[in-house]
Amino acid sequence: MKTKLSLLLAILLLTGCSLAPGTPPPTPSASTAATSEQAVTSSNGTFTLTSSEVTEGGALPTEFTCDGASATLPLSWKDAPEGTKSFAVVMHHIPGPGDTHWYWVMYNIPANVTSLEKNVTGIGTLGNNSVNGETKYAPPCSKGPGEKIYTYTVYALSAEPQLSVSANDVSRDVLLDAIKDITLASATLNVNYTR
Repeated sequence: MKTKLSLLLAILLLTGCSLAPGTPPPTPSASTAATSEQAVTSSNGTFTLTSSEVTEGGALPTEFTCDGASATLPLSWKDAPEGTKSFAVVMHHIPGPGDTHWYWVMYNIPANVTSLEKNVTGIGTLGNNSVNGETKYAPPCSKGPGEKIYTYTVYALSAEPQLSVSANDVSRDVLLDAIKDITLASATLNVNYTR
């Protein structure tokens, strides 16, 4: 019994000496923390989408809705997969089962572009929106009560989408169908807005 107690005491002393007195236990590294965050927003674990105006799961500022300036949200992405030749961006909302609204469809974004500034122009090609069918950004303007979740998605593509319709007819579904076999990775940013 005395031997077991001595052995246990020796083990406790050895493990206790590995840290200097008052030294806190090690915290996860930044890369570990980033990986767990990226797993939420990326299809390949490294490709990420962020905005300087809102965080994942945060509230969309009024400026980017019909209650404000109807501006497009600034977006940036990083760590696109090797072989990326272009990007596409879509913003959508699912109000209920079997229903999807889309507000922003943009494609043919060059591979060297890794961000879109607020109210971006002159980059890529705009598709239509489900609010008024026009080829431009339509800001969220939900009439129903309660919080709504809006999802921004950036797609890293191995080629430019081959579309047989004009940009006026490129809806979210048309674009997603055109890129399904050339998508290398995607990353999302979810935001919410309550009117």
